[in-house]
Parts: sequence; structure tokens; C-alpha cells
Amino acid sequence: METFLLVNGIAFAAITVYGLYLFAKVVATRIAYIRLGKKSEFDKQFKERFRRVGKIVFGQSKLLKDKKSGIIHVMMFYGFILVQFGAIDFIVRGISPDNHLPFGIFYPGFVFFQELVTLMILVAVVWAFYRRYMEKLVRLKRGFKAGLVLIFIGTLMVSVLVGNGMALIWHGHEMTWTEPIASLIGGAFSWISPTAAMIVFFIAWWIHTVTLLAFLVYVPQSKHAHLIAAPINVFISKRVPGKLEKIDFEMDEDAEESEEEISFGVGKVEDFQQHQMLDFYACVECGRCTDVCPASGTGKMLSPMDIMIKLRDHLTEKGAAITGKSPWVPAYAFAGTQGNQATSNQEAAATVQHASLIGDIITEEELSGCTTCRNCEDACPVNNEHVGTIIDLRRYLVMTEGKMDQDVQRAVMNIERQGNPWGLSKKDRVKWRELDESAYIPTIKELKKEEKEFDYLFWVSSMGAYDSRSQKIAVAFAKLMNKAGIRFAILGNKEANSGDTARRIGNEFLFQEIAEKNIKEFEKNGVTKIVTIDPHAYNIFKNEYPDFGFEAEVYHHTQMLYDLVMEGKLAPNGEINQRLTYHDSCYLGRYNGVYDPPREILKSIPGLELVEMARSKENGMCCGAGGGLMWTEETTGNRINVARTEQAIAVKPTMISSACPYCLTMLSDGTKAKDVEEDISTMDVAEILALSVFTETESKTA
Repeated sequence: METFLLVNGIAFAAITVYGLYLFAKVVATRIAYIRLGKKSEFDKQFKERFRRVGKIVFGQSKLLKDKKSGIIHVMMFYGFILVQFGAIDFIVRGISPDNHLPFGIFYPGFVFFQELVTLMILVAVVWAFYRRYMEKLVRLKRGFKAGLVLIFIGTLMVSVLVGNGMALIWHGHEMTWTEPIASLIGGAFSWISPTAAMIVFFIAWWIHTVTLLAFLVYVPQSKHAHLIAAPINVFISKRVPGKLEKIDFEMDEDAEESEEEISFGVGKVEDFQQHQMLDFYACVECGRCTDVCPASGTGKMLSPMDIMIKLRDHLTEKGAAITGKSPWVPAYAFAGTQGNQATSNQEAAATVQHASLIGDIITEEELSGCTTCRNCEDACPVNNEHVGTIIDLRRYLVMTEGKMDQDVQRAVMNIERQGNPWGLSKKDRVKWRELDESAYIPTIKELKKEEKEFDYLFWVSSMGAYDSRSQKIAVAFAKLMNKAGIRFAILGNKEANSGDTARRIGNEFLFQEIAEKNIKEFEKNGVTKIVTIDPHAYNIFKNEYPDFGFEAEVYHHTQMLYDLVMEGKLAPNGEINQRLTYHDSCYLGRYNGVYDPPREILKSIPGLELVEMARSKENGMCCGAGGGLMWTEETTGNRINVARTEQAIAVKPTMISSACPYCLTMLSDGTKAKDVEEDISTMDVAEILALSVFTETESKTA
């Protein structure tokens, strides 16, 4: 027996060292591939970052948005952490049968707890198998690789239980409450001899050991690399959701690149920043991002998950070609893979390196379908930042290759020339004031002539200034500010475009020109507070203009109106007898977390019944206007705005409300497409509040 245990121990040590070597080698190759990218800037707000890791990684907050899958993952996550102590104990008893972990009098309790945890994990494995292969959730893949991890985990758990049951027979121990499952197994096989039980024990022990080491090697070269990458990814992800990186257009005169080699955006996978590359390996392939994507859900080409997977696979293959490090180990077992061939075959390496990132790997159609709503990012359990990746690729298309949808190009050219997407005259930017001459809406220039001051710059936006429907929102909000005694002014014909459309479609150069001009205008007029009806302008002024040297207090009009209502400066007394559902703007909600103010305003209005759509707040669906798509026609699948309108109609409202002129336009078009515009009105929160405030006694029906 001693000779057997000696040989067994030596064999265990050899295979363990080999397994750890392969694991370290795979991790090292992935790090080498990531280091091909550009270095990322990182702010050292450690307290906030550790808090986020605690909430998302250990609190499993995002995973639990899908309760069933979330519970399964919690069971596996914590179960697998806890069961490692049992695995160590099991390995110790295989190397030295007379010993176990030194827990003293607590050892029986430890064994009992480990059996319960092992059983819990097995239940989670069966449940996960059912969800993927029997229930067949659309977002989950069902190939062999997708189920391999379940096989690994199930094998580990079963081998421990079988081994423990055989150990009871081998050592002549009686069945015990501390090992209920092992006792059942031991009782079922009590007829076999101790020697046979010992043989079965070591078979189970070696199955467990080899499976554990194989799983260890498998993890970093599979989608389960997220076990390593995800906690790091959550820790280093952006603290300001959806904030885009600034491009430095100042060229170094000593740079060796020729003008032909100069490019902007991401045209090669190594142009991504390193933290973006970590996203690729952190991807869980859970499909949550694609499941909530408005483009994917309406039949477009875009799948955020597929983009991450394709970029990951391309980085792995190209990284192998550049570094010469084999991505798949043991290398002799994967000699036929393209990644391994790229390390030894010049032709294979050239094929990988010459592949066009946009065209061969990611299609232009995929990139053009993104509305930049960030629902994918909000749903992602590992904090992947899909939108920034897509916009970096768009930047290359627009600024380096000069490719842009014709409708978007027309809108961008109009913004560049006239400051608005329609190309209407700058001189007409103040004509909206003529809708209601009783409202006091001064320009800064007019106030200066009157020697008056203002506290807030009211950024009307192109929609508020030119779009006939949105003009009514601007007037209603201005009248409410008048009523509450707010001192405000507008830029009038000096107002341009916020630059959001240009930046989101990929024209960073135009955006920076616009931003610089706006900042000069703000500083010239001493602007320190901005309020706007446009969530896109609100987001870009608040979160992205500071990168260009301008910081101010920025408010969305619902935030200001909420404060005014709560302070009693606006009294919504008039009844509005409507059943209303509220649509969240992505740039107000997911980008900036403003969900409650508009709802509280609506709740304060007498007679108004507020009902929520199935998808609301953090999981609210995009209207389809973001990312510059307001100015394009959808030619593939169903219209996003119609799909969102259908979700609103499902709760049987008489009114649909929003707090964004873009959203309201899309929803209004949606009600027309569904032929319900006569039965269901669409109004901004400010318009509804104005109806109540300016009608003190009589009941109002919009």
C-alpha cells in the first residue's frame, strides 16, 4: 500500500505541475495579446471601484436581474468557492488516506456542510442544463462547448460524492449523518469488498483530479475566462457610464508615420485600448446584451455579444500571429487550429494579419445598427462596454475611410453648416418664441441690453428650436420657469448643436469643433448653469464637455421641474384624467440614472394614473433615435419605435409620455403607424405639468 501511495503521490505531483504550467501559459498568452493594445488611462478612485466589485461580482446584482439564471449562478459561484475546501480535503485523503484537513472537532460539521454545498451545485448544474437544452432560452448557445463546463462541474461533484461513499466502505466506517449523500451511496454498494471500494475510490479520486486540472486549463482559453477577467473588468470599467474617449488630433511633428498611415478610430484590433480588449475575454456569452438590444430584437444584424466574440477570436488569432505564442494548449492537441497554425505557418499568419477588421470580422451593417442606448452594457454581468467599442469602429469608418450613411451624412453636413440637422437657417432659431408671446423667453443679448442677469442658460436644442412638435415642449417649459420665477435666458441665434449626433455616429473631429465653439460662447456669456429639454445635450454637457475644459451645473428640465414642484413653486392643481405610461429616455436614464424625477412629477398631478410598461427604468427599451439613427430610415426588420410603441399600448394607456423630444417624436410616429393616434396622445412631462399648473380648478383631458 505504501508503494502504491508513493507512486500515486508522484503521479499526482507530476500531473498537477503540468496542469498549472499549462494554465499559467494560457494566461500569459492572453496577457501578451492584450498588451498589444494601447495603454488605458485609469483614475485611482479605489473606494468606488471596490464597492462596485462588491455589488456586481460578489453581490451578483446584474445576474439577478434574470431571477432564474441569477439564482443558478449564485449557487454555482458561491458553491464552487466553498466546495474548494472539500476538494482539497478529498485530495489530501487520496494522497494520505489516514489524514484530512485539520479542523478538529469541527471536522464532522465541515464534512456535512460540504455535502450540502456539493448537492446544491449539482442541483444548479441540472437546472442550468434544463434552461439551456430543454427550455432552450433564445439567448443561450447550445453547442458542445456551451455544455462542457456543466459536464466538468457535474463530474467534479459526482466524483467527490462517489469517492466519499466508497471511503466509508473501504475504511469500514458506519453510515453517518455528517455524510448523508455518501452514506446513501455507501449503503447502496455495501455488498462490495473494502478492496473493491478502495479501487473505486481511487478511480473517482483520479477522475476528480484530472477533471479539476483539465477545467483549470480549459477556463482561460474558453468563454469561462470571465472567471479571471470579469472581476478585473468590473474594477477598471468606466466610472461614468457611456462616456466616450477623447481623440487627440494634434499630430506629433516628429512622428515617423507618413500621412497615408495616419488613421483615427479603430481599424485594427490592436488599435483598441487594453481595457477594451479585456472586455473581449470577460464576455460570458450569456446573451443578455443581445436579448435586450433594440436592434437585435427588431431583426437587425447587430448582436452585441457576437461583436465581442468575433473581436475576441480575432484578437486571439492575430495575437498569436504577432507574438508567436500558441493560444491553445496543449499545443500538440490543437495543431490544426488557425490560432496555433498562425504561430508556425507564415501563410496562416499572413492571412490572419491581413484580415480587415471592418469587413472581414465586423460588418458595416452591424455597426450602423447601434442606437447607443447602453441597454447591452446595463444588462452585461461583467460590465463590458459595447457602445464605446462600436463607436471607435464607427470613427474609423467615418474619419479614416470616409464612409457614412447618406441620410446621416446629410444631417451631419447640415449641422456643420447651419448648426441643425435639417439645414434650416440659423436666423430662424428663435422663431419658436412666437408660438406664445405671453411667455418671457429672453436671449442673453436682450438681457444685456436691459441690464438684467440670468441664472440658467436654457439650451433649447435643435429639436426645441426647429421641430414643430418639440417647440411646444420648449414653450411649456419656459412658461413653467416664468411661473416659478426662474431667471433664464437662451442663446438664440448663437445656439448651435451640442455635437452629440456627430460624436455618436463617429465624426469626432466635427464634434470637437462644435464643442470648442460652444465652450467659447458659454465662457463669453458667463454660463455656469445649463438646463435643457434634450437628454443628449444634458449628457454631453455634463459628462463629456469637462474633458474639453468646461464644467457647469447641468440639469435636465424634469430635474428642475421636480425641485420646483417639491418646493411648492409650481402647484399642479388641475386634474388630468388620463391613464399614462412613461417612456424612459436612454440618455436620461441609463446614462445618468434619472428615473424618479419625471415619475414623481407625474404622480403629483391630480387624476393621473401612472402605469409602467413591462420594460421600464433600467430595462426600458430604446425608441430608436439614438446614435444618429434619428436621421436614417430603417430598412431591415421591424421599426424600433413601433416595437416600443407596441409595448406601451400593451398596458392600455390613453397617454404616452416622455421627457425627450427625440423619444416623443418616435413614439408619436409609432402611434400613427399603429393607427391609435386618435385614442392615445403623446406628451412631454413638461407639457402635462403645464396643463395642470395653468388650469387650477377645471378638469383637463389632453
